[in-house]
Amino acid sequence: MDREQLQKFAQYLIAAHHTNVLPTAQKLADEILQSKSEINQLAGAPDPTAGASIDDDSCWHLDEEQVQEQVKLYLQQGSYYDSGKQLNSLFAKVREMLRVRDSNGARMLTLITEQFMVDPRLQLWRQQGTPMTDKHRQLWDQLGLLWMVVVMNPGYSKRDKELWRVRLRQWSSNDLCPLEDADARSNIPNPGPGAINNVAGPSANGDRPRTIFTRAIEACDLQWCDNHLQNVLNKDYFMCVHHIKDMDYGLFNQSAFPLWSEHLPTACARVDALRSHGYPKEALRLAVSIVRYLKKVQQDHLKQAKHSARKSKRKCSQSSMTASEVFYGSGGGSSNIARDASEAWIGHPLDPIGCLLDTLLEASSANPEGLDGGDGGVAIFAARTSVRFKLQDCMSNCPSTSGSSSNQSSSSSASHANNKYRHVRVTGSNDPLESYLTLAYEVAVIGLGQQRVMPMGLYAQDKACRAEEELITRHSEILMDHNLVQVLQQQANTLMEAGTASGLGSTVRPESFPMHTFGRYLFQTLLPYNEDLAYKVGLRAMRLPILEEGTSGSGGLTASSMNAVLMGRYPRWFVLGHIESQQCELASCMITAAKDDPRRLRNVLEAAQRHIHSASQLFKLAQDAFKVATPVDGPTHYTLLKATFDLGLHIMRMTLANMNWRRRDMVHWMVRCATEIGMGALITIMQSWYTLFSPTEATTMVATTVMSPTTAVRLNLNFREQEELARCARSVALQCAAKDPPSCALCALTLCEKDTVAFKAAYQIVVDAAAGAMNSQQLFTIARYMEHRGYASLAYDLAVLAMRNLSLGYNQDTHPAINDVYWACALSHSLGKEQLTNMIPLVVKSVQCASVLADVLHRCTLTAPGVGCPPDVKRRCIKLLPYDKDPMRQLLDAAIAAYINTAHSRLTHISPRHYGDFIEFLGKARETFYLAPDGHMRFTKLIDDLKIMYRGKKKLMHLVRERFG
Repeated sequence: MDREQLQKFAQYLIAAHHTNVLPTAQKLADEILQSKSEINQLAGAPDPTAGASIDDDSCWHLDEEQVQEQVKLYLQQGSYYDSGKQLNSLFAKVREMLRVRDSNGARMLTLITEQFMVDPRLQLWRQQGTPMTDKHRQLWDQLGLLWMVVVMNPGYSKRDKELWRVRLRQWSSNDLCPLEDADARSNIPNPGPGAINNVAGPSANGDRPRTIFTRAIEACDLQWCDNHLQNVLNKDYFMCVHHIKDMDYGLFNQSAFPLWSEHLPTACARVDALRSHGYPKEALRLAVSIVRYLKKVQQDHLKQAKHSARKSKRKCSQSSMTASEVFYGSGGGSSNIARDASEAWIGHPLDPIGCLLDTLLEASSANPEGLDGGDGGVAIFAARTSVRFKLQDCMSNCPSTSGSSSNQSSSSSASHANNKYRHVRVTGSNDPLESYLTLAYEVAVIGLGQQRVMPMGLYAQDKACRAEEELITRHSEILMDHNLVQVLQQQANTLMEAGTASGLGSTVRPESFPMHTFGRYLFQTLLPYNEDLAYKVGLRAMRLPILEEGTSGSGGLTASSMNAVLMGRYPRWFVLGHIESQQCELASCMITAAKDDPRRLRNVLEAAQRHIHSASQLFKLAQDAFKVATPVDGPTHYTLLKATFDLGLHIMRMTLANMNWRRRDMVHWMVRCATEIGMGALITIMQSWYTLFSPTEATTMVATTVMSPTTAVRLNLNFREQEELARCARSVALQCAAKDPPSCALCALTLCEKDTVAFKAAYQIVVDAAAGAMNSQQLFTIARYMEHRGYASLAYDLAVLAMRNLSLGYNQDTHPAINDVYWACALSHSLGKEQLTNMIPLVVKSVQCASVLADVLHRCTLTAPGVGCPPDVKRRCIKLLPYDKDPMRQLLDAAIAAYINTAHSRLTHISPRHYGDFIEFLGKARETFYLAPDGHMRFTKLIDDLKIMYRGKKKLMHLVRERFG
């Protein structure tokens, strides 16, 4: 800009922000006008947006206030997706600063941490006793990991680390600082020498739980001055030439290549620190040495397992190995990695496997980036490029580093997986199969196949599951070729034979993390190349050890093993439902692949029945297999369909005694599956119904469906076959009715209606059950059905039996059986005087409700017995039943007696608000009394008795006198 433009720029800038800028502008103007001022003695003016020179310790302009305000704003937004995305972007920008060795990276992380520590929700969560949300916990985990990266800077002096240690301890001592264990329990014991864990410090005495910064505090003690480590980092061709004895100490492998045998998460933290601080070549060399060490101890333990197998046929769990030697045994060279099998690599806060995978894949990228830095080694810093960015640009434009892993590489997106990676030979290696890509492939398989203990707590378990799935997703982006197929087959065989070191070994601990998700991935990957190995891996991975310890010979869990799980012998598995669903998906995948191979299909089904203990998951598996066996637009796979039918029979037996909430759907599906197979399958399930279904299910769902016309049409049955099926269904119905008359008798009568002999047998079952098993309501229901079907006399017999079982109290004037009483009397009345005469004594004996007896009395005297309502009353002489002769006299006397008893009962506990109802009740009683020849006298006597006995209720008696005299 020329002079005039600069003047206008300054004036407009002052005018736009005059409140904030004017005092400073005035001060600067005064100094500029003074010839000897400090400003005039310097050439030019500072430009904070221009970056820094090549020798400065920072190349970013860091607006601290803006960082603090932005982080505070993002934290206040709660669980919104954008806030987590922006914070992840800030974390990614910190890594980018560290990679160009900008000192502002650590300063920016400090500002972010300070805002995290004053987040008001920390206090709220503590007061309420609620756990932190998963979104915020993931952010805190990334924060803790970034501080490990910062303090492990190879260029830091001891004084620099001590300053950071003081700052981290200050944050860690805050009562609101989140704990390292999201579930507030410390699960991982000391992993051994060299591990970042409880060392001397404020968290080692047990007074203060380990916080999110504890690992970073402990990492301040790690050094880079080890001679072997320096040689590994700085030399591509560093090999063991003269000191063969070094192999005995785990420093070199059999090919004389150097190894790094430090505690694995700690060693991988070094790799992450090297990558993050701009030393990609050194990080790659160290990663290769770590993977070679993993392969060496894996082979050592494989040899031990084979040797133990030759010495004894006992399982590895019965050998001399202790629990601390479970991972890779106690053989030579496995000092630190084998110290603690419970420290799982998958889901670990430091993500060691993910870090190694990213480092090696970065070196295998088809468009490699970042491998040209660090030429000067660790001891000498390389010259930095002058990278200049503005912080506000990173906040708005930087992509999110979503996911649980904070070791995201800068590789291209998964949509370019077809040309994403290539084989790059490891420097100095003579093995044709050893490239950075094959090492990356191997280390992911080794980590996923580790036999590890399920962590305690909901968050830790959920994180372990998510980390496994994410690692498999990243691993699946590597396209298979001949070399990778060989590597995968070698690793799969090793994992199968590695004993207790592997989650796919022959023996696993009950609390081990299941291999279902990993096993399904291996099965699908191996299947096109080695079917036998794929099925071996899949069948081995289908186990669920926590539910299988102490299983009985029949395949069910014994009481002791179930009690061990339920009573807390092992930690609670919060993700058991998810694990069982993954187990089901593995079995479904294998069944689909084996649909045309009867032998393999039988093996998979046997394994599914033995290892899957959830009836709901087995049912889902059966449904999936049924869909594959009966495609909509293709031929039916009868081999798979019959196997699915056998699985359905197993599910029916499994859930017969232990009812499942999906039991009804299971029964319907079982009948449908049998129908798809044919008539023989339907007869099979009906002949063995007592082992598969309850009596109610067998009659209402199985036999009814079998006898429906749609089944005959679906199977294209002829008349003889239809009769055979119907005969079998009727036999089932009769057996069920005999076993459970209340639930099955009516359905049995319906099914047997077209067969006279069977219908009579079903009716006799009902009659025999009337004396005990069946209540009056059930008998009335069947009696109504019999009348509806035209069997009035049989219905009357059942109504008599039902009336004998009925008991209706004086105050039950809204009882649901009242309509049944009216119906039974109406039926008797329609059949004739004899039937009515037999019914009335039963009604009098069973019913004490006055209003019901009065209604029955009124209904029975409307028309003559044996005759329905006449169409023309004038042309017929109707002879009604008289009230003074039986059977009506007996009913009338019972009604009058019931009214008298009810009146006295009501007056015992009556409140003034019910006086009106009582007067209405007496009015209705008078109508019934007056039907008797001496009814007027009896009612008057009742009123007089009430006046004498309840003379204390003056208001009520006054109302009685007014109404009845």
